[in-house]
Amino acid sequence: MRELSWRHHTLIQALLARGPLREDHFHLLFTRITEKSPENDRQLFNNYLLTMNKALSFAQFELRGCRNQYDGRVYYGLVNNVSDEQSKLGTKYSVPQIAFYKAIVEAIAQDPSARGGISNIAALHLQLENQLGDAGSQSHVIPPAFKNFSISLKEKTIAELAQDQWLNCTPDGFVNLGVRSFLDLRSWFRTNDIPSCEVCNEAGVKAELCSNEGCTVRVHRYCLKKMLSNKKSKRACPSCGTQWRSTAPNVEFKEEEDEPDARIQGQSSSHKRKKTRLNRDIDSGPNGDSMAAAQASQPPPDTRRITRSSAHPRIGM
Repeated sequence: MRELSWRHHTLIQALLARGPLREDHFHLLFTRITEKSPENDRQLFNNYLLTMNKALSFAQFELRGCRNQYDGRVYYGLVNNVSDEQSKLGTKYSVPQIAFYKAIVEAIAQDPSARGGISNIAALHLQLENQLGDAGSQSHVIPPAFKNFSISLKEKTIAELAQDQWLNCTPDGFVNLGVRSFLDLRSWFRTNDIPSCEVCNEAGVKAELCSNEGCTVRVHRYCLKKMLSNKKSKRACPSCGTQWRSTAPNVEFKEEEDEPDARIQGQSSSHKRKKTRLNRDIDSGPNGDSMAAAQASQPPPDTRRITRSSAHPRIGM
C-alpha cells in the first residue's frame, strides 16, 4: 500500500477537525495543499481520494461524498464503517439523547409527504418509549433516564445535534436532517424502504411528489431539472404519466457531471474489504460518531411501490 504523504494527512485531519466540508471548500483546501486544481487535474484528485480510502479502510473509515437534499450541494466527510459496542464507548451523547435522535430521524425519513423535516414542537413531543423496541414494550419497564428526559433536555439535545451537523434547525422552526446524517445513514434509508428518488435512486427524504395520490414517485428538487429537461418525459411523471406540477420556487441547482458518491465509492471498491452488515440501525449515527456501512457503490434496491397512506416500518432497534 502506498504510504500517505503529509498532504494526505492534512486533508484527513481537516475533515476530522472541521467535520463535513462543502465540495467547493474541500476543493479549495485541496488546491492550497497540492497547488493543483481538482477541476483541471481530476485524475490527481481521484488518485488522492483512492489512496486515502485505501489507508482509511484498515481502520474501517471511509472518505465519502453525498448531496445535501435541502440545498443540492455536495459535501465530503469521513464516516466510520463499524457499529459495535466498542465504537459506542466514544460517544458524547447519552442513551436517551441517541434514542431521541433516532425518533427524529424516523419521523422525518418516514414522512409520506417527503417534507424533509418536522416542526420543532413536534420533535419536542416525540416519545422516547417508542425506541425501546419489543423488549421494552413487553416488560412495560421504562428506564428512569427516559422518563426524566424533559423538554428542556430535548431542546439542548437538538441544539447539540445541530452544532455537530447531525440535524439542522431552520429559522422558521423546523428540524431537518443534517449533512452528517445523509453521509451516514445511506444504508439505513435503503434497508428501511425509504422511497428513492426516481432520477438518482438515492433516498428521497426531501423531495417533490407526483400529484397523483396513487403514485409513489418522488424526485429531489435538484433532480427535477434533469428529469423535466428530458424530451421523452414531456414534463410528466415517468411512472404514471401524470403532468408534473413542481412546487419548487426554483429548481435551478448547480449540476454535477458525476455523482460524488459514485466517484468516491467507485475508487474505493477496487480495494476489497469485508462486507458490512446491511441491517445496521441508526446506532450508526451520533453513537460515537460511528456511521453507516459503505455500500454506495451498489445501487439501492427498488423500493416497494406502496401508496402514501401505507404504514411505514419502524427503525429496527
